[in-house]
Amino acid sequence: MKQTFLVKHAVGGRMFIDSNKQDVPYTLVPEGNGWRFTVNLPWSAEIEELLAHKEELNVFVFKEYDDQPTLKTWYYVKDGPVEYDAAKSSLTIVADSRIEYYPHEYSV
Repeated sequence: MKQTFLVKHAVGGRMFIDSNKQDVPYTLVPEGNGWRFTVNLPWSAEIEELLAHKEELNVFVFKEYDDQPTLKTWYYVKDGPVEYDAAKSSLTIVADSRIEYYPHEYSV
């Protein structure tokens, strides 16, 4: 299985993080009524810009399988905290809702 991790600006569609273009170690754990992403990344202009739009983020995880359709999960951040810990080079994103879907079910 191939897994892709993306963080996008919900309004403008700008891509902040794309695991297809850079190695992005991350974890995803359920937390309360939401999900916590912890991403290990050095500080950069992209992280600074991401934090400037932290209330307008969408996170996606795509799971591509050889023998079944791709499963896409869309996490919406809304009011969840988004923080960067410089000492740990760690970005934390908490999403409060998600939608799982198979794109082929919505194709025309």
